[in-house]
Amino acid sequence: MSSEDLERFETEVELALYQEYKAVLPLFKFVVETERRFYLANEVQVEPKQQEGVNFVDVVLEDAWVWDMYRPVRFVERVRVISFKDVNIEEISKPTS
Repeated sequence: MSSEDLERFETEVELALYQEYKAVLPLFKFVVETERRFYLANEVQVEPKQQEGVNFVDVVLEDAWVWDMYRPVRFVERVRVISFKDVNIEEISKPTS
C-alpha cells in the first residue's frame, strides 16, 4: 500500500466518522472533550480529585459514543477517564419545535 493509498483510506475513514457523528449527535445530551478523545454521552459525572499533591479529574460517562476512527465499536456503555488536563463538557441544546 502506497502512502497515497494510506492517506486516501484515512481521509475516507475520517469522513465516514464525521458522517456517523452527525447522525448520532441528536441521540446524546453532552459533548465531552479531553486531551485525548472526544465523546458524546447521555450521563456525565465529574469528580475533581487530589492525590499526593497532584490534581486530576475523574470523569465517568454513561451511554457514550467515542470519536476514534481506529475503534471497531464506538458505542460504549460506560467510560471512565482520568485527566490531568482540562476536560470540557458542553450540554447539547436541543432544537425547539
